[in-house]
Amino acid sequence: MPLSKRSTLTQYLIEQRRRYPAASGELNALILDVALACKAIARVVAFGELGDALGDRVAGGEVNVQGEVQKKLDVLSNEVFLHRNEWAGHLAGMASEEMEAPYQIPAQHPRGKYLLVFDPLDGSSNIDVNVSVGSIFSILRAPQEVVDSGRDVTEADFLQPGATQVAAGYALYGPTTMFVLTVGNGVSAFTLNPNLGEFMLTHRDLQVPAETREFAINTSNSRFWEPPIKRYVDECLAGTSGPRGKDFNMRWIASMVAEAHRILMRGGVFMYPRDTREPAKPGRLRLLYEANPIGMVMEQAGGRASTGRQPILGVKPASLHQRIGLVFGSRSEVERIERYHHETGQRDTANPLFAERSLFRD
Repeated sequence: MPLSKRSTLTQYLIEQRRRYPAASGELNALILDVALACKAIARVVAFGELGDALGDRVAGGEVNVQGEVQKKLDVLSNEVFLHRNEWAGHLAGMASEEMEAPYQIPAQHPRGKYLLVFDPLDGSSNIDVNVSVGSIFSILRAPQEVVDSGRDVTEADFLQPGATQVAAGYALYGPTTMFVLTVGNGVSAFTLNPNLGEFMLTHRDLQVPAETREFAINTSNSRFWEPPIKRYVDECLAGTSGPRGKDFNMRWIASMVAEAHRILMRGGVFMYPRDTREPAKPGRLRLLYEANPIGMVMEQAGGRASTGRQPILGVKPASLHQRIGLVFGSRSEVERIERYHHETGQRDTANPLFAERSLFRD
């Protein structure tokens, strides 16, 4: 399609708003502020070493609330998100993967009815080797009591299931900068035109193929996998001679936003499941900052997102930085993995050796 006939992100949002005549336009304005933050981050990422923004935040590294070493770009990207979104009066508060507590809107700025949750730079551990990275965001409605009173937000205000998200998406900083968005009416993708400085609509109504021959998982953790995941991967690796009767390719970029984009565009399944490496942790990925927004994108594109045991969007968060196991992608493959988990659970429950009054229980 000629550039002159492509819609900008602003035009697209206006079209979406027309479906809801009573809408105030605040959500549109908030999304445009998020997109502006992503443009600013994309510019810094594009300069790489020339911009003196690579490497650890301080010599020897400094860990964030997640226990991960912060990169300079983590801190810079977080500041960009905060400062681009705090002033316009659309938000009651924000929460970031890089910050222990919710961010309060400064007193000099008006407050609004939405909450913004974000991972400012997903995949930053790979930034030094020029692997695609991105930003992930989720927009929630603030509790009405917060809107009416204007009080500071608390952690509890953000603990909403993914199904309550108003909008979600991500920006991908790769060979081109892309902005992928859902407002609950399918998924569309926009490519940044560097000449105009505008995100242009390039992919409308994206759909994740239901079937696939690709899977993504970090096989170095295989000794910690639970039986359903090991069964699924073993069947894929068995190829045409195995029970699946077809060959699979394995992909692993170690940048979840890049993995999600590949799956959105051509299908596949991504697995970062719960395992036994750290039994106290139910998974590695963050529910609010990563799993929920990517889950909404996948579900809106006809795919599926799950813990392996239940839909990810139905999980009620217990804490701001809660971690969780995540499986998403082509619907038929995710449903197969869920079925394997359920079958394993049923076998364990049915085994008389592990019943309530058995040899192995007090």
